[in-house]
Amino acid sequence: MYKDKKIFVLGMGRSGIAVSKFLCKENQVLLTDVKCDDSNLISELQALGINVVITDEQDSLLNESYDYVIKNPAIFPENKTVVKAKQLNIPVINEMEVAYNLLPTDVKIVGITGSNGKTTTTLLTYEMLKVAGLPVHIGGNIGIPLCDLVNEVKSGDILVLEISSHQLLDFDKFKTDISVLTNFSEVHLDLFKTYENYKKNKLRIFGFHDNSNVAIINSNDKEVLEYTKNILSGKVYFNSEVDADICIRNSKIYYKEQEVCELNDIRVKGKHNYENVMCAIGAAKEFGVNNEKIREALANFSGATHRMEFVRRFNDREFYNDSKATNNKSTTVALSAFNTPVILLLGGLDRGQSFDELREYMQFVKEVICFGETKNKIVDFCNSNDKSVTAVENLEEAVRLAYNLSDEGDTILLSPACASHDQFKSFEERGDKFREIVEGLR
Repeated sequence: MYKDKKIFVLGMGRSGIAVSKFLCKENQVLLTDVKCDDSNLISELQALGINVVITDEQDSLLNESYDYVIKNPAIFPENKTVVKAKQLNIPVINEMEVAYNLLPTDVKIVGITGSNGKTTTTLLTYEMLKVAGLPVHIGGNIGIPLCDLVNEVKSGDILVLEISSHQLLDFDKFKTDISVLTNFSEVHLDLFKTYENYKKNKLRIFGFHDNSNVAIINSNDKEVLEYTKNILSGKVYFNSEVDADICIRNSKIYYKEQEVCELNDIRVKGKHNYENVMCAIGAAKEFGVNNEKIREALANFSGATHRMEFVRRFNDREFYNDSKATNNKSTTVALSAFNTPVILLLGGLDRGQSFDELREYMQFVKEVICFGETKNKIVDFCNSNDKSVTAVENLEEAVRLAYNLSDEGDTILLSPACASHDQFKSFEERGDKFREIVEGLR
């Protein structure tokens, strides 16, 4: 399918680099971006035969001779090159779609999406299947391009994939066997323009499903229930508050009336994490994983990096890295975990969101330090809610000011409620920087 083709790769993110390296042996590959400061990377790619072009006028490079445009998920549909490709009737897909088309046909795919909880659920599902001795691989939006796994995946293997709304947007034939939808929250409106469009796009995780495939759905989320009522998948419901196929009773998790584990068996705490555990249990049970193996996986799972990650205790202050909180919902979940004074670090890319959703969760927040594109919005939000706030330019200033304003017993929490791309390449880079600054405090 991808042999002797002319391939236009738009964007030098992790997925763009992976797909270029994967396809360059048997195809002519052009990889382009508006900026790349890594001359060693460019040299490495060129040595593989990839034509790397850094330019603001990427659309001028595209013509009808190309067979495919493979775009970075973060690139919007209205991008001039994407628009031109569609005018030229050139298929526009993403790296995951390419890899999917090259997988053995009997591979089983677990696809996990939702506004929040994707990464933790993906990691938990993978760990449960791995502990059970099943041939499982993990990848996708979690930071491992699917193209990097294709040569490792064998017939009959299982893939556990975190799939973002940006990746779903460019799927064509991609089909999962089991799909998990954790929840809905009003995010990514810069891309989807309306919340309704965002929710409809999430339903692509159930694309091509019939009743032989499985959807694991949050029955405690009314919007999820409404939007999934007509999908063709067989449905398994989870709910942290009332009875469902997977539910909590008397501080225990049950799967179809069978006790699986006690909440005390779970190292990651909080309602949101218990819901992630239920999603993972639902997926693991589809592969026959027994309760003993599930409990073993839970006992050894300490959480996802950059997601409520404990960094350090210094001078009786505790620092938490929640850089993956790129929307209000994630930050409300983080704030709900504390009942002691919090200094909250907020800010980042302006995607047109308000911060009103945070209002009722600010009870224990004694100070807000804001930074990035959204800092003025956050100042307005805090002022309208009589919450003390200071705006600074960047994360380092925010951390140092937070420490200077803190008292013994305080928690300093990076939970930005915003994407990172105004000042960082990724939320991982932002979280790593936070850890570096905190570890450097003396």
